[in-house]
Amino acid sequence: MSAVLSAAATVVLVHGAFVDGSGWKDVYEKLTKDGYDVAVVQNPTTSLADDVAATRRAIANAKGPVILVGHSYGGSIISEAGNDPKVVGLVYIAAFVPDKGESVASLTANPPPGAPPSPVLPPHEGFLTIDKTKFHQAFAADVDARQAKFMADSQPGWGLAAVGGAVTQPAWKSKPVWYLVASQDGMIPPPMQREMAKKANATAVEVKASHAVMVSQPAAVVDIIEKAAKGSVK
Repeated sequence: MSAVLSAAATVVLVHGAFVDGSGWKDVYEKLTKDGYDVAVVQNPTTSLADDVAATRRAIANAKGPVILVGHSYGGSIISEAGNDPKVVGLVYIAAFVPDKGESVASLTANPPPGAPPSPVLPPHEGFLTIDKTKFHQAFAADVDARQAKFMADSQPGWGLAAVGGAVTQPAWKSKPVWYLVASQDGMIPPPMQREMAKKANATAVEVKASHAVMVSQPAAVVDIIEKAAKGSVK
């Protein structure tokens, strides 16, 4: 992609639960090398409202039109924050796509048949975490064991107000949408991802990867983001 085209959009990267913005490092480096302005949001993951506010600040500071990218729970965040008029395209990376009134809690209340047991521990002081002994297999099976251990040991808590935060006006109903399905995901069942992509009328791409696809296969993530930029920015 030419620098002239890529410079027309700012990419705003929104992480999900149990990780922070550093998970986007390789994606960030590839996008900036291709000429994009990129902002990485550091969500507190305390409540959906707080996370949407952090994302809106990044959008406000962005130059020109924005391609808004969300991973996992970040899909809830971009579904709400994406209503900003600067946002011209939404990219869901193995992410939840809530409808009006839906939250991650409601979307996961009835797991599909065959879904693996949840590795998430019971809440402690209002926050959820993943069992460290199950993190590698469930979240990052295709990531080097040492890196996965670091991710498990450094995971932030996920606030119950974020898990249960309901979307009020889904931006995906009025904006172009792309969706990257991680076909080896141990956190969000791939059939559920495909169903949500279809619901959002997304341009969908599938890659053989774990939930941590932005870490294990950053090139595939960059590719769909750049396709979204090309398809959204005129």
